[in-house]
Amino acid sequence: MSIFDKIFGDANEKVLKILRPVVEEINGLEKKYKAMSDEELRGQTLEFRKRLGLGNAENTIPSAPFVKGELLDKILPLAFAVVREAAKRVLGQRHYDVQLMGGLVLHRGQISEMRTGEGKTLVATLPAYLNALAGRGVHVITVNDYLAKRDAAWMGKVYDFLGLSVGCITHEQAFVYANEADDKLKEAPRKDAYNCDILYGTNNEFGFDYLRDNMVPDLASMAQRGLNYAIVDEVDSILIDEARTPLIISAPAEESTEKYYKFADLVERLVENEDYNVDEKMRAATLTEAGMAKMEAWLGVDNIYTSAGLGDAHHIEQALKARVLFKRDRDYVVKEGEVIIVDEFTGRLMFGRRYSEGLHQAIEAKERVNIQRESLTLATVTFQNYFRMYKKLSGMTGTAVTEAEEFAKIYKLETVVIPPNRPMIRKDLNDLVYRSEMGKFQAVVAEVKRRHLTGQPILVGTISIEKNELLGEMLEREGISPQILNAKHHEKEAQIISQAGRLGAVTIATNMAGRGVDIILGGNPVDITEQKKVLQAGGLHIIGTERHEARRIDNQLRGRAGRQGDPGSSQFYVSMEDDLMRIFGGDRMKNLMATLKVPEDLPIENGLVSRSIESAQTKVEGNNFDIRKHLVEYDDVI
Repeated sequence: MSIFDKIFGDANEKVLKILRPVVEEINGLEKKYKAMSDEELRGQTLEFRKRLGLGNAENTIPSAPFVKGELLDKILPLAFAVVREAAKRVLGQRHYDVQLMGGLVLHRGQISEMRTGEGKTLVATLPAYLNALAGRGVHVITVNDYLAKRDAAWMGKVYDFLGLSVGCITHEQAFVYANEADDKLKEAPRKDAYNCDILYGTNNEFGFDYLRDNMVPDLASMAQRGLNYAIVDEVDSILIDEARTPLIISAPAEESTEKYYKFADLVERLVENEDYNVDEKMRAATLTEAGMAKMEAWLGVDNIYTSAGLGDAHHIEQALKARVLFKRDRDYVVKEGEVIIVDEFTGRLMFGRRYSEGLHQAIEAKERVNIQRESLTLATVTFQNYFRMYKKLSGMTGTAVTEAEEFAKIYKLETVVIPPNRPMIRKDLNDLVYRSEMGKFQAVVAEVKRRHLTGQPILVGTISIEKNELLGEMLEREGISPQILNAKHHEKEAQIISQAGRLGAVTIATNMAGRGVDIILGGNPVDITEQKKVLQAGGLHIIGTERHEARRIDNQLRGRAGRQGDPGSSQFYVSMEDDLMRIFGGDRMKNLMATLKVPEDLPIENGLVSRSIESAQTKVEGNNFDIRKHLVEYDDVI
């Protein structure tokens, strides 16, 4: 506990103290609603809407009058108690007290930090129902289309039982909840989905629909209505990790040209530190005077700036960046003759997004695929600005507290840490640091083999598709066949990762593959005999093969084990050749290991190393925060 906490008290505990009496009040109403018939319980929605001054409104009111927050607060205990009873009847799931607390935090327009496996999807039903009563719509935002559809169909049962309408938007389709449909979702026009009381979808879809609405010829063609209240699931991923990339709607500007291929060929002939310099920290590559002179000679011009204007010089620099800074299977993949960006934080493929200012074309030329035309921006918005347009914003995640300052400064969102339902008993072991990357991978394979013999399930987290495949091959040579997840097929991968807790399972996944899916020990559905054996073996063991730039991403990986009081363990394997250590880690450690002639496969485990890693991560987090802060300040000026 810090000296400030001793003097002023723990700020988080103060918030929880305010929430506990409300939770007691909700618990006190449980008997009353338990005694009601299904019809009486369903009738409470109409009763609540009358109390909010919305007359006999039985369904969505697209242009409902604004309901003051105090009126919602008055019916909050009743509404939460009704949702809890409905969930118990329809899903067989009763909200725990800590889940009620999480719901209260979301209703207050704050961020609720809840550990993995604490049931955040169910928590969202409480504030979503209460705020949807006002008739102005609630948006529940998830990280991918699969989760949006899954949650709309799953939690839609509760809302439908209580007489509210539910919708879902995905990349190319829109749905409304329909009980008679096989998967509970029926395809519908996008506008109908937006007119539902509660709408599930991804941040990209909401953002692009907003941009499209700003380009329509008349009001009748708009899909969205006012931005009233949003609950953002995995809020750190959406409001922080993806905030640096603006959403852009573009149109073709000019025909592609052979110049891209020509420049790609020429930069291959340049020599580092002689013709160009690379600054990995700043992600920059610049030509030296000697390099520029070579390019001018090869192109047969005296001065590239006067003979071809700034355009050619710019495209040469982009070709150089594409060659030296952007790596295949790390920053992008080539799929069916197309260059697709890989999200550096989530490991997911970002279909439809392209690098701007000719960089994407430069990468296409480097990979010798068909070059698509450059684009002209028609409309753009950053996630930071889009989400700040909501009248009320809230979010939930397992890891927000390390970024609490950013949430407060940019979004004016407070973070509240909700205690777990059961104490966490996972063992987080010290990092093991190796001199070389190959030494590290050999140690990971040996550890997986050792634990696999005991039947303990293992989840190995990597930071790129390339490393996933390398580790997979190394394990197969040792006779172990792992499941490999590259965040390419969300639905299929969700099914695979839900089985990662089975006896003897070995799963290798990029950071975010299968996010939003719980790993239940003994498989899903649970095999009780198998579950007992897994518990005896020590539960799920997490191996991180590299420290990420943000501590939060490491904590998310760790959080896959030890859900709901289960046993589990985690350990990170780091090498001095990892990007984080190489670029930001300082030279002291590297020189020390070289001087002591540390063998490749001998790990170092001490405080100096851990501090060096933490300090590197803090530096990068600060640097990334500055970039996002400048982006939002620039947006505000415009």
